[in-house]
Amino acid sequence: MTFLSGIMKLSPIAVLVGLMMGGMDVLIAAPLATCWAAIMAYVTEKIKFNEIVDCSVENVKSMQLVFFILMFAYAMAAAFMATGVGAAIVNVALKLGLTARTVAVTGFAVTGILSIATGTSWGTFAACAPIFLWLSHIVGGDILVTVAAIAGGACFGDNIGLISDTTVVSSEIQKVEIIDRIKRQVGWAGLCFVLGAIGFYILSVVLNLPNDSTVNAASAIDAIPKEVWATLGQERPAAVDLLNQVKNGVPVYMVIPLILVIIAAAKGISTLACLSIGIISSFILGSFAGTTALPEFLELVKGGFSEAGQSVIVMMMWVGAFGGIMAKMKAFEPISKLVVRISRNVRQLMFWNGCLSILGNALLADEMAQIVTIGPIIKELVDDNVEGSEEAIYQLKIRNSIFSSSLGVFGSQLIPWHVYLSFYVAISNAVYPLYTFTPFSFIKYNIMAVVTVVSLLLLTLTGLDRLIPKFGLPREPEVRLKKKTNIKYDDKSCDEPMRASS
Repeated sequence: MTFLSGIMKLSPIAVLVGLMMGGMDVLIAAPLATCWAAIMAYVTEKIKFNEIVDCSVENVKSMQLVFFILMFAYAMAAAFMATGVGAAIVNVALKLGLTARTVAVTGFAVTGILSIATGTSWGTFAACAPIFLWLSHIVGGDILVTVAAIAGGACFGDNIGLISDTTVVSSEIQKVEIIDRIKRQVGWAGLCFVLGAIGFYILSVVLNLPNDSTVNAASAIDAIPKEVWATLGQERPAAVDLLNQVKNGVPVYMVIPLILVIIAAAKGISTLACLSIGIISSFILGSFAGTTALPEFLELVKGGFSEAGQSVIVMMMWVGAFGGIMAKMKAFEPISKLVVRISRNVRQLMFWNGCLSILGNALLADEMAQIVTIGPIIKELVDDNVEGSEEAIYQLKIRNSIFSSSLGVFGSQLIPWHVYLSFYVAISNAVYPLYTFTPFSFIKYNIMAVVTVVSLLLLTLTGLDRLIPKFGLPREPEVRLKKKTNIKYDDKSCDEPMRASS
């Protein structure tokens, strides 16, 4: 009966996964799964309806701050795309000219920086794919290396960006401050970015791509067919504005809003304050540059608030209600027991949390669905099975949030049926009709995705993460699995326990 009860408690997860795999939108799947969770809570634990409503509402209440962060993040992303911040970043990077050998690594760098500024990997890819795919065509580059480079770079902002919805949501689920998380992961993320850039350049050399002819962005934009402009206008209107700004040019000082946001974040200023600095500075400088005016800018901010409210915030409310019910009936207890049973120490438990994130991403084929479905599971695994100081446990929660978004976003680049690759394939085929792209076109040379996913899991498992400043997990016995008080630890060992002699 206990086994059957455990299966019934986990069945809402199966319902959510099944609906998502069937192609149902998360805004429909989440409410249906929440209703099923409420039924299971009553059947298995006899939890009354009023209690179910109360625990759902209380869990949603705890997310109020993240709702404001998401609205401000979407508003800043819209402002950066429209006022010329994004175009200034692209133009600064392209002023030196490109060759077949450098077009991929330059595209990787530009999309990486732009994705941090805008907080959107999809928007960054849609804006940069027309530029760099046609640049690659003109200079004789390898189209598959280039498309993999800009795909990997576009995901970088979702890995470490202050305003990325995946970063915001995954941090909120694990109850960690976004600023704290970025400070701890910036060394590792930056190292992955550098290794990715080196990898793309070496690959270009190995493929013997020429290093002589150069071209500028305006030439590539002029080469874009009219039908491509029409497609972009339908799919991503903001990308059309950015392309026009890149072609016509914007003042170089329009990069200042991004610099101010980065400095503010480094100083430990709150996330909402950082976002406000970005929004206000982009308006002030955009007014001087002539790229925006007050009525137009207010509409941009309103549009950002509206976009967040129409999708992500509504989804978060339903997911919050779902998580509250699942926690009330202790639905994740069977998974918790299994992971603890196969884990000899905290580091192994954290490794399995990463594996669960990858598995959820593959099953759901949607990184946000993975974050909101698997995130509460790995949070509860740490909360229920690990003991240590408050600071040490907080570091484990930060790693969980990194698992959720980093393995969600970069893991998507290695899963052929993922919604991420479906979008990238559609955009690439639309803006560059001279080649037929498939999901494997992105997987073949996606160095950044491989480096990020593999390094995160291996560094967690082996303990080598301690070699990266601020990235190492706390070592045992500073943190330890509960109910293992008969284990002694060698101070010279990283994590491996020594059994006490009887």
